Amino acid sequence: MVLDLLLIGTAITLGPLHNSAFILLLSSDNGARKGIAFLLAWFANLVLVVICVELLTGGVPPARHSAPSTAAVAVKLALGVLLFLFGARRRHRPARPHRPPKWMARIDRASLWAAGGLAFLLQPWAMVGAGAATALDADLSTLASRLALIGYCLLATLSLVVMEVYTVRAPEAARARLDGLRSWLDGHQDQLIVMLCLSLGLWLTAKSIYELVV
Repeated sequence: MVLDLLLIGTAITLGPLHNSAFILLLSSDNGARKGIAFLLAWFANLVLVVICVELLTGGVPPARHSAPSTAAVAVKLALGVLLFLFGARRRHRPARPHRPPKWMARIDRASLWAAGGLAFLLQPWAMVGAGAATALDADLSTLASRLALIGYCLLATLSLVVMEVYTVRAPEAARARLDGLRSWLDGHQDQLIVMLCLSLGLWLTAKSIYELVV
């Protein structure tokens, strides 16, 4: 479970779409405040999903090969296949100039509530769903499981925290460097999405098949 959460959290935090949008928020008027709203909403989404899963299980993992356990593995398998196919399809899509979505042009005028809503919309829900299915195996009676879940939520938010702290502590330097990072992300967006989806999708698919068979 811990390794799965580590890989899923890493894939989530490295996603180029939400990181590019977050950088745009930080560079807008009252950017630091909008960034905090986005960050808190992002983190809250992850925590709420995990809490819902733990409420369903009562903090006790289902027995191996029981109906709930098999269903969770099947969900991870389906999401892994979906991510892999999405990455494979995007990889073979003809190259074309990348144009930022039209909504990014309106980020400057976004309110704090809109910034929080944007975090919900940009959440990679397939990966978050895989994290939720993995969290089903958490035993909340043990410290290790509780730390693993907290660490997963923090890891999936890490890139946002780093950029927010950097902006607050050194606004001018952060603006220049984050603008450069956004340009790089925009230029390599497809490659990053393909790499993250293929690698995580392949891992989830292979691990789920193994858990179903063994």
